[in-house]
Order: sequence, then C-alpha cells, then structure tokens
Amino acid sequence: MMKAIKVTGDSLKWEDCASNEELPADHVEIDVVWSAINRADLMQRAGAYPPPPGASDILGLEVSGRIAAVGKSVTEFKVEDEVCALLTGGGYATKVAVPAVQVLPVPKGFSLKKAAAVPEVFATAWLNLYQEADLQPGERVLLHAAASGLGTAVIQIATAFGNPVFATAGDEEKLQVCRNLGATGTWNRNDGSFVDAVKSWGGVDMVLDPVGGSYIKENQQVLSVDGRIILIGLMGGRSAEIDLGLMLMKRHRLIGSTLRSRSVSDKGRVMQALYRHVWPLLVAGQIEPMIDSTWPIEQVEDAMAHVKANKNTGKVLLKIAE
Repeated sequence: MMKAIKVTGDSLKWEDCASNEELPADHVEIDVVWSAINRADLMQRAGAYPPPPGASDILGLEVSGRIAAVGKSVTEFKVEDEVCALLTGGGYATKVAVPAVQVLPVPKGFSLKKAAAVPEVFATAWLNLYQEADLQPGERVLLHAAASGLGTAVIQIATAFGNPVFATAGDEEKLQVCRNLGATGTWNRNDGSFVDAVKSWGGVDMVLDPVGGSYIKENQQVLSVDGRIILIGLMGGRSAEIDLGLMLMKRHRLIGSTLRSRSVSDKGRVMQALYRHVWPLLVAGQIEPMIDSTWPIEQVEDAMAHVKANKNTGKVLLKIAE
C-alpha cells in the first residue's frame, strides 16, 4: 500500500491506495520526498487534460526522492540513490514507478527540495527552446507568463546559451524578478499590447506562448522572418486569429508542443540533453530553480489555489515525506 492524492468530485483527499506489485524491467521505484504543482495538474483536476493512455491518473508530473527498487535491466541507479524524475503522472504519492530514462541524479550540492523544482520546467524549457524552435546563438525570445516556474527556467537557460529574452508578466514585482534572472526587455500585460514594446526592443525570432487566444495575432506582429511561435498552453483560450498572409510572406511557423504525451524515448532524449547541457550549469550555480513556496501534501488544495490565482513566482512544491 501507499498513500496518494485522489480527486473526489471537487475535493482532493490524501488516502491509502494500491501500488503496482511488479516493477517493469526498465523502471525504477522512487520513495517520493517532494513533488511540485504544474498547471497541467490544475487542468487534469478540472477534467480538461486527461492522462495519456496507460498513465497513472494520480496528479503530479515531477518528483524528487530516493530509489526504493530497480528493475532487472536498470544498471545506472541503485537503491538509496537520490534522484529527480519527469513523470507522466503519479507524483502526488508516497511511491512512484517511472522509466529509468526519465530519471536523473540530483545535481551535486542540491537538496531533494531544490531538485524537485527542476525536472518538468527545465525539460519543457529545453525541449521548446532548443529542439522545437531550434534556437541558434543570438536569436531572440519573447516569453509570456514569464514569472512562472517554467518562465524563470526559460529566462535562465536562454540567457546562458546566448539568446536574449523579452518577458511579459502581470505585475512589476514579477517583472523585476525576470530582469534579475536576465531578461533584457519586459512588459506588464496590464498596460495593454506588448507589440510596440517588443518591436522597439528589436523584435524576436521565437515566441514561447502558454496563453494562445488573442496573443497569437500579436505574436505574429513581432516575429522576424522565419520566426517560430511555440504554443504550449491555452490560458487565453483555444481560438485565435491568424494572419495567413503574414505567415506566408515571413515564413512563420506555429508549432503546438506538449511534453507529457510524448513517448518514453522522446522524454529520455530530453532528459539526457538536460544532463549534458544544463546539469553542469546547475552544479556551478550559474542557473537556479526558483522556488516560490512549499506546502505539506495535506494542504494541496490551498497550494493549487495559490497557483490558480497566479500568486506564485517560481515553483510551488509539495512535501510528501522527510
């Protein structure tokens, strides 16, 4: 038996549930110490983002903890290793089984708490910046909802790899955090359209957009020739006006991107890229996961409300065990 958060109607309950009895050969089982909240968890709870076929219906897309068991074909980990992992689900629980390729050792010098803020946002950042958009040195990025856990990771990674960032967010305190992390242009969305400010900054080659809706048309207006819009969320709605003439003449690309539904091998490639390119920067202290707040798992309702209200700057963590 293990304990996990179960969605029951409109409420979340921390209660006993059955665990998988047999560990697949290519998986490890982790005793979870920390998990984290992502907007995908809010969407799943609301019934708008069901887990992919075969995935756990327990919320939670990332954890840190200690290896409790290893499958027969796993050689890179042993029991008691401290690790962090990217999940397809199952993180709001005391135990989780996950393919070993989606697991990485905790960066040297990191606590389990700090490591829990890394997997999902840094994997999403790397995937979309350097695989989907194929950013080249010097290309410029427009980032919306920039003070989120993902946004704070994107600013740091892009800046470290020579890609200037223009950040938008909803208040000046959050924008100051973005500037402190390396954003060289910022805009408060409450001041109206970002188009003129981004054009004055010099335009962009890529937009990372978790908003959609009316933002798509404005994103097009600031994109350079061969620019890419990577759509990763629909906080502004699922319908948008697109200028097809502009898209054609400037060879714009609009790319939809999700991480959760990708294959295990795809996720493994993203995690290995992180280990090669980003782990050294984390160990050296050149980039840092930003933690907004921590909550005991029993207070997950309050923690989710905090994220839903856009009160967080950085990651919101859930403590599962000691």
